[in-house]
Amino acid sequence: MILSDVLGATVVDADGLALGRVVDARFVIDGAPSVPLAQARLVGLLVSPSRRGSFLGYERQEDDRPWVLARLLRWWHRGGFLVHWEDVARLDDQRVVLRAGYRAFSPALVSSSH
Repeated sequence: MILSDVLGATVVDADGLALGRVVDARFVIDGAPSVPLAQARLVGLLVSPSRRGSFLGYERQEDDRPWVLARLLRWWHRGGFLVHWEDVARLDDQRVVLRAGYRAFSPALVSSSH
């Protein structure tokens, strides 16, 4: 799978109800970075119910500067959510189908330092 194939795809629940579009992906680095690149693992997909385009990183609660842009993008993607990769039942042509009983999480990053 190539990430660019999933970005912009319509996200539907198990009954086929449209929930939005994939606007970004969330990855985590497990362990210390290795040379030359760290190993990243896909955690989930960010879904926006009303807009295409990325959050540009402004889903991160601490990164709110410039505040006008951060506020605009949060409003633009209001209702957006993170769906964990385990909740993806299948990928069709430009469509992501979620499993029955999927959970929608806040798109905000949780700081690991708190």
